[in-house]
Amino acid sequence: MSCPDCVKGAYLPGDPVGKLGFKGAYYSPAPKPNAIRGEDAVVLLTDGFGLPLKNCKIIADTLATRLGCDVWVPDILGGAYTIEADDLLLPDRAGVKMTFANWVTFIKKTIPKIPAFLHNTPSKVDPRIHDFILGLREDKKYTKIGAIGYCYGGAAAVRLSSHPELIDSAVICHPGPFSLKDVKRIQVPVSWACAQEDLFFSDKLRKQSETALAARKDQAGFVEYQFIEYKGTTHGFAARPNLEVPEVETAFEGALTQATEWFAKTLHLD
Repeated sequence: MSCPDCVKGAYLPGDPVGKLGFKGAYYSPAPKPNAIRGEDAVVLLTDGFGLPLKNCKIIADTLATRLGCDVWVPDILGGAYTIEADDLLLPDRAGVKMTFANWVTFIKKTIPKIPAFLHNTPSKVDPRIHDFILGLREDKKYTKIGAIGYCYGGAAAVRLSSHPELIDSAVICHPGPFSLKDVKRIQVPVSWACAQEDLFFSDKLRKQSETALAARKDQAGFVEYQFIEYKGTTHGFAARPNLEVPEVETAFEGALTQATEWFAKTLHLD
């Protein structure tokens, strides 16, 4: 499959309806007539496209409406974006492989972004996220906060899940690279939305992660968890899906429903 085909359908329809708020984050407020628990909130951690790509904002709007709570999207990349909106080179469905030409183009586009990658290592990104959530708790007086992360933000959500003083629950969608040690440190309920084929979250690491969480059953450190795999999908399906592919469209909606139900349960929004 050529690059133009991989790009096709990566932008969600519609326009964001929220606004910029606390510390420059995108803010999608709870619909007041339907708000269930206004004292709770969800923080969305973006993929490498960051705030410029409208998809994260549209997803935040959808979650705010379905959950009846505020949703915030901070600029976790500090303005140094690792990927531009036109760098969508990855396959959009299972069974499609990266061509040699795609890899060459991907590498060429990656080299100039090395400074941005260095600006966004976990040691730099995690403190930004922690400071934002601590400030949000203090300023907005939220009782509970959930975090949902996609790709790059998914890996950040894995690490964030070891900090129960910051968040109370997490949803991790096709995460980027992280370590098994990060999984073993998790201390809050976690729900994983997994692609059938994922260049960045291997089957081996997924099985190891599930085994590590399952091993804590009947122990004091056990946390509730779930792993759901969406057939016909590849990395990125929950954040920038090709909605013209029926299986991908179904999976995208499934991941949104999964997140909604998980937060409703673990943040007691139901």
